[in-house]
Amino acid sequence: MAYTNVDVAVRSARAAERGGLDFVFFPDRVFLHGDLSASPPMFSMEPLLILTAVARETSRIGLVPSVSTSFNEPYALARQLRALDVISHGRAGWNAIPSYEPEAFANYGKPLPQGNEKYERLHEVIQITQALWGSWKREAGQPDPQAGRFADMAHIKPVNLQGRHVAARGPIQIPPSEQGQPVIFMPVASNRGLQPLGMYANGIIAMPMTMEESRTQRQIVHRSAIQAGRTADDIRFVPFIGFGLGASKREALDRRRVLEDRIDLAPRLARLSMMLGARLDPQRAEEPLATAQIDALRPHSAIPRSAEAVALAREGWSPRDVIAHGVLDPNPGLVGTPDEAADLLQKWFEAGVCDGFTIVPDDQQDSIDAFVDEVVPILRRRGLRPADYRGATLRDHLGLPEQLGIDPRLSSST
Repeated sequence: MAYTNVDVAVRSARAAERGGLDFVFFPDRVFLHGDLSASPPMFSMEPLLILTAVARETSRIGLVPSVSTSFNEPYALARQLRALDVISHGRAGWNAIPSYEPEAFANYGKPLPQGNEKYERLHEVIQITQALWGSWKREAGQPDPQAGRFADMAHIKPVNLQGRHVAARGPIQIPPSEQGQPVIFMPVASNRGLQPLGMYANGIIAMPMTMEESRTQRQIVHRSAIQAGRTADDIRFVPFIGFGLGASKREALDRRRVLEDRIDLAPRLARLSMMLGARLDPQRAEEPLATAQIDALRPHSAIPRSAEAVALAREGWSPRDVIAHGVLDPNPGLVGTPDEAADLLQKWFEAGVCDGFTIVPDDQQDSIDAFVDEVVPILRRRGLRPADYRGATLRDHLGLPEQLGIDPRLSSST
């Protein structure tokens, strides 16, 4: 079974590395998510452990697990993530997320946090984790067997930090990696979640549904970074973009339909009905809409891809084919040819609404290979991707400077 077979993750990561992609990203939920009757769990068994296995089978690609700040202590986080960073020779990242789901808190025997507590803990966890990473400085040196010295303890010191929610004495017991410390990613947030994005994030993995929404989110994140004393260039904004590829549009749609055959069509048709403003007959899901239906279509203003669904229906696609275009997906994307995929990425990138993309394949078995073999060469010919990696570490790939410890620009506020 692919879900429990780490070789599947290794093979996908190797394919992505062959295409020069910057990192592989493993989201996470710390509770059973979804109905397992017809499909495996939506999230991996345990991102840190799987990516440690991947680290030993790859050499260049970055490794980014999601790990919650709500349940993990800073010392454990600092130690585990630095170990991954050292094992991979400076390729680790950390998607730092505060949990919010009642099921997750129940699994840890904790009540849901009240008011500001979720973000208070996030601030403390990230600051203490980074301080621990900085507790073993480069000045401690490298082991010198001839001199009989492993490290200079004058540069390995406790941090002795105590917050309201978490604390740590330190120092950490693992030296820095080639990039210093892992790259911190965070998801887009609003209200109370904006300040930590501006203070700590090196990368934002976002879920805008449109180019304009992406532009707005990116600008908000940049303003938050500037308010924290950093610069807009300190953060890479990399939204999710999904793909299903085929030699033709029809082939790509048919492939997507096969992948979706095991999913109940009825609730998807009901959702598409809302998007189109029309009642859809399940018995006629393979037929284009009648002229009278098309004339009455109205996009749903609260559903971002509703206008796209209406446009596809007006072009004569059947409801099943409209769904196969990916209009129900939780992220923007394209089901079509490699050239069309490259066009979409180029359009977003050249519009300045993002700094790159987090690619969402529609099938882990072969979609990464198709993207690497068919889309990446087009992007390279257009000058949108380098011919090879620009360095050895994740910070090199993203054009970020080395960091060790808390960003000194934030020290006055920590």
